[in-house]
Amino acid sequence: MSADRRAAEDHRHAAHPATRTDDELRAATDIGRLLLYGLTRDAFRTALFGDGAVAAAVTLDRLGVLSRSVAFLADTVRAGGVRYVAELPEPLPSAGASQVLRGWLAAAADVVADPEAETRAARWLDTVAELIGARRDSRGPHQ
Repeated sequence: MSADRRAAEDHRHAAHPATRTDDELRAATDIGRLLLYGLTRDAFRTALFGDGAVAAAVTLDRLGVLSRSVAFLADTVRAGGVRYVAELPEPLPSAGASQVLRGWLAAAADVVADPEAETRAARWLDTVAELIGARRDSRGPHQ
């Protein structure tokens, strides 16, 4: 079985439970791998923008990242590319969140070879930003 097919199978099996907690979703989702495959292969796109974006939003939200920081990075990807953002010394306000994000984007930078994939990466970051915002809005203003 090819690596692509094995990764799709792994994700499909992880996606079967009807409801999962944030922790279960994060544990079952390899965001770097989804970026690696999802930015360039149609078969992984739904998983990248679904479970991958949600898992990334949960992870970054728990690290205290604001949605506007991720939205700014989406614009930076549009202006300078995925590799540029992956190589920024501190793309997010905290060192821990920056390290996590750099790991994800470093995986993506190796496969992003055309403007369409760069645009897809920026759209994915926009999606993550929206999800972080929705999570924060659902908790209310004082949480």
